[in-house]
Amino acid sequence: MRPLYLVVGLVLLVVTIVDILWTTLWVDGGSGPLSARLTTWTWRGLRRIGDTRSRALSLAGPIILTLTLVTWVGLIWGGWTLVFAGGENALLAARDDVPVTWSGRIFFVAYTMFTMGNGDFYPPAGIWQIAASLTTASGMLFVTMGVSYVLSVLGAVSNKRSFASSVSGMGAESETVVCSAWDGEDFDGLHLPLNSLASRLDTLADQHKSYPILHYYHSEQAKHASAMAVAVFDESMTVLRFGVLDEDQPDTVLVENARSASQNYLETLDNAFIDPADEAPPPPDLDRLRDEGVPTVSDDEFADALDELAVRRRKLLATVTADAWHWPPIDS
Repeated sequence: MRPLYLVVGLVLLVVTIVDILWTTLWVDGGSGPLSARLTTWTWRGLRRIGDTRSRALSLAGPIILTLTLVTWVGLIWGGWTLVFAGGENALLAARDDVPVTWSGRIFFVAYTMFTMGNGDFYPPAGIWQIAASLTTASGMLFVTMGVSYVLSVLGAVSNKRSFASSVSGMGAESETVVCSAWDGEDFDGLHLPLNSLASRLDTLADQHKSYPILHYYHSEQAKHASAMAVAVFDESMTVLRFGVLDEDQPDTVLVENARSASQNYLETLDNAFIDPADEAPPPPDLDRLRDEGVPTVSDDEFADALDELAVRRRKLLATVTADAWHWPPIDS
């Protein structure tokens, strides 16, 4: 027996399996410890390579997702190889019945995981036959789970781009959104899109909790960047809730529901290791609303409200900068 190989192999398998199950099945857990750090380090490396318009950043999501899947498969492969290396006669060659080499062990684990074996090598009766069966089971189960995870992430990427496009279609910044929603008397026309966007943002927040890798799917165009869209959307709700006179505000329930959806999204930043910015972003300009005839509170009253929202707005800025973008307006 070679106990060191056996122990190291089992540790690799346990760590990898825990990471896969954590990442793919635990909805509230975010990425597993291994996947989370791999994702963050890869993104930071790509940020050092290119600027905000770099093709490297637009490829970051696919690169990270592929690297995560390859890492899972590679660690399971390596773990089982070390496990079979832990026994003197764990594997035998079918032709001459002698123990196999390292290359033979790697080959055996590969075809056992992916093709059910070809007969060139075999485990002797007993515990090693069970180990070979578990090798096949782990390959079938966890590779399938990894592929399913990839498909789920790609679906969520489409959702975040769709949400971003919807918000950017309403306006490039919070003041524009509010002014365009004002019909000269009220904001009644905003109720339907506001309810729809809040529901979609809630869904997007849940997807970011389940798949923190979504934070690293960078869009080449700002109008498709969900980080920019969330900032514009939440700042618009802040203006409507605290910058417009009470009697002229849209339905309070709808506004608070939308702000709650934004808060749910901001809570996903911890899973992606994104910390609040050091300072709050520039405040919305109420004078632009007044020029369009929107009834607003005084600048001092609005400034007091923004002071109480400083942490929230710092998180919004962190969302934008972490995605290698600038504070709105959204440019083309």
